[in-house]
Amino acid sequence: MELQLQNLRRQYGTKCAVDNVSIHFKPGVYGLLGANGAGKTTLMRMICGVLKPTSGSILLDGKTMQELGERYYTHLGYMPQDFGFYPDFTAREFMLYMAAVKGLDKKSAKARTEELLKLVNLCDVADKKIKSYSGGMKQRLGIAQAELNDPDILILDEPTAGLDPKERVRFRNIISDFAKDKIVILSTHIVSDVSYISDIILMMKQGKIVLQGPMETITNSIQGKVWEVMVDERKAAQYSRNLHVVNLHHEGNLVRLRIVDDAAPAPDASIVEPSLEDLFLYHFSEDVQNERSDDDENLD
Repeated sequence: MELQLQNLRRQYGTKCAVDNVSIHFKPGVYGLLGANGAGKTTLMRMICGVLKPTSGSILLDGKTMQELGERYYTHLGYMPQDFGFYPDFTAREFMLYMAAVKGLDKKSAKARTEELLKLVNLCDVADKKIKSYSGGMKQRLGIAQAELNDPDILILDEPTAGLDPKERVRFRNIISDFAKDKIVILSTHIVSDVSYISDIILMMKQGKIVLQGPMETITNSIQGKVWEVMVDERKAAQYSRNLHVVNLHHEGNLVRLRIVDDAAPAPDASIVEPSLEDLFLYHFSEDVQNERSDDDENLD
């Protein structure tokens, strides 16, 4: 199974949400990482046929979406960022309804529903109404419905957003179980989620893929650009205003800073091994700062 995006572009008026993206997917887990507004959701909606590209092509095993027609969608499982549930349905009723929408016969629908509810640990609450579910339970139900037709391509848009750490770990494990022999594309701005389960990292910024590579080598591009330094509190405040500080830890009267920068922030700064979080900040520090500013404005 091979999914190809060729020069994919999506324009909204003068704004280009996805700008000339070309990617070749084979079975594995792809972590699509970027700040909010980077174009991740638009890209996924085009892959799923929800949005039509302004230009470019999407091919599955060498055939375009247009050539495949409805057959293309039989290979897809999609969990959108804002998944619409029927609150008065039980989980079992909802799964059987979605199975009918996807064209499963009654016998297959029932068997697949029970199998997936067990897999996502919802059997004990399968006959309770969805409106009584926690956020984590709804997310697990969301991925279960995406798997109903046993798709070759699983698209998950911000699947762990809003979950507590325990639920996020559980959800990542579920995704790993589903990922065997599939193309799994996982979109998120939560760095730790993709670092644990992704084979390939795709970094998206302003509609473009700015970096892609295997998880084990993706941080090589910032070798020699991550530093640690011990400073007093006054200096720490100054560095935090002017440099990309990834982490700050008070140790007695001093502060240990982890900084991402092309040049040493101080003569006594030491180089340390980069992490995916360092790489994210290196590419997206301005976007992250803008998100924080927007959040501050919303609190006013």
